[in-house]
Amino acid sequence: MPAKISGVLKGSIAEELNIKAGDTLISIDNQTPQDMIDYNFLCKNEFITVEIQNKNGDIEVIELEKDFDEDLGIIFESAVFDKVKPCLNNCIFCFVSQQPKGLRDTLYVKDDDYRLSYLQGTYITTTNLTQEDKDRIARMHLGPFYISVHTTNPELRVKMLKNPNAAKIMENLTWFKEHEIPFHAQIVLCPGYNDGAELERTLKDLDTMGEFLLSVAIVPVGVTKFREKKLKTVTKKIASETISIASKYKRTYCSDEFFIKAGLGIPAAEYYGNFSQLDDGVGSLRSLVDDFDSFELPEEIKKPLTLCFACSVAAESAFRYISEKLNKVRNLNATVKPVKSTYWGEKISVAGLITSEDLINSTKDIDADYIIIPGIMLKPYSELFLDGNSLDYVKQKTGKNYFVTYNNYSVCEVIDFINKYL
Repeated sequence: MPAKISGVLKGSIAEELNIKAGDTLISIDNQTPQDMIDYNFLCKNEFITVEIQNKNGDIEVIELEKDFDEDLGIIFESAVFDKVKPCLNNCIFCFVSQQPKGLRDTLYVKDDDYRLSYLQGTYITTTNLTQEDKDRIARMHLGPFYISVHTTNPELRVKMLKNPNAAKIMENLTWFKEHEIPFHAQIVLCPGYNDGAELERTLKDLDTMGEFLLSVAIVPVGVTKFREKKLKTVTKKIASETISIASKYKRTYCSDEFFIKAGLGIPAAEYYGNFSQLDDGVGSLRSLVDDFDSFELPEEIKKPLTLCFACSVAAESAFRYISEKLNKVRNLNATVKPVKSTYWGEKISVAGLITSEDLINSTKDIDADYIIIPGIMLKPYSELFLDGNSLDYVKQKTGKNYFVTYNNYSVCEVIDFINKYL
């Protein structure tokens, strides 16, 4: 399937060649790339021939000379040009399957594609990994990958993923090790299934992967009010027990939610190694707080400014710390408003699942010059919330000013905003 082009970078080779959004990349050196992996590989040459089909259907063959590693500057609609490999599992904890109707279409897509894992850091289960896939991974020596392990107990994994191929997890992980392909692992902890002794077994098995196991992230299962078959959630006792078990193993990290549930403070930066599992909520709060502490705050700002951090329940403690420090700046007043999820249910506490209506209900009565929200609440490259409403809709309903920060692990945008008032 040809690669659809959605745009080009300014000042790039593609812009010079007048390649535009809506065009299609047919081939490079007479080879049709099936994904960004092929595209990146084929572009690594000083002389290449590019075949482009314009929006009007005309085909243009372009011969060009460039630096060996120079990218063409093409932005594609998708990192995968052919069909995305779908997820064939029916996991007991699958978040997609417990979503109600009426949300954005992309939220119902279940992929399990090793290419997206390599290119974008999404997690795969390896249950649909074919020999052809393995041959390509080994031939191109791709990696690292992100693998949803959950448990190494074959029978339990089949039960949790509801797929007989799930039993082959150690066989597949051993294949990665033998071919020197590094990977990160993830465990979604479901109390009564893969916690306690089963978690201990899984971590012992993963430990045999040696240096090719880069990290293990343990995250709590998310249970919404829409799930028909209820799962147990992580309690304070289970959180404490999980932290204790994980502490015995190298490069194994519990997400921030476990420490919050256990009533413990967020660990120091040393606990998280190189912060390789930030997108899984492992160390995100520590990263945010430490980043804030790296800035030198002014003693005062000239014009009074009132800010309110509308954050997730999980991030409340971090933003209260930040607000307390900001309030020491004269003429600056900062408050925190954790946004509770009435849409999904009170057990969901992360920013990425906050809907426009929940944000409206939480902030409509707030008295602040600006309400600060994290960009993770919005669809990437847009201002749409999960429920399809826009940020403009929220502004109209509340009459408030909102400031969106797009760096989830830094307060640099907030500091820059405050500095405008110096």
